[in-house]
Amino acid sequence: MVQENSTATPPPIMWAQRSGVVFLTICLEDCKSPIITIEPTRVYFKGVGGTEKREHEVDIKLFKEIDPEKSEKFVRDRNIELILRKQEADGGYWPHLTNDRTKHHWLKVDFNRWRDEESSDEDDEMGGGGGAGGNYDLAEMMKTMGGLGAGDNKPSLDELESDSDDEDLPGLE
Repeated sequence: MVQENSTATPPPIMWAQRSGVVFLTICLEDCKSPIITIEPTRVYFKGVGGTEKREHEVDIKLFKEIDPEKSEKFVRDRNIELILRKQEADGGYWPHLTNDRTKHHWLKVDFNRWRDEESSDEDDEMGGGGGAGGNYDLAEMMKTMGGLGAGDNKPSLDELESDSDDEDLPGLE
């Protein structure tokens, strides 16, 4: 449930989560001295900012409880970031941020921070890929994809390089 003041509008907010944390980014530039209240079941924000220096206010009733004592807030020039620690650190992912299923026009998913519940912590730390420290085996990956190396009849390099279109090319002038 979100309660809004008639003169103030909710700021654009992006959110993402991990098993024990919810990330909220309030996308409001140049917001000086905002009022931010973090409680176990709600987050309240009020502040003036943006290009039009308008008043923004939002009261977010959360899906589940958080731990206000362990949660953090960072007021920056371009936005305000909140790191909300879930009360149940291993309680899994929330299906949505708010305690109601209403779609809010001001609330968007932060895909830059989003990780699926199935992805491992190692993938989160490594950036999700098989890069430095990743343990992906290229040959094994190709086998599962049905590409080179699938089965015992591997094509030779000669077979891969031959191209019937190359045979009767005219010379360059």
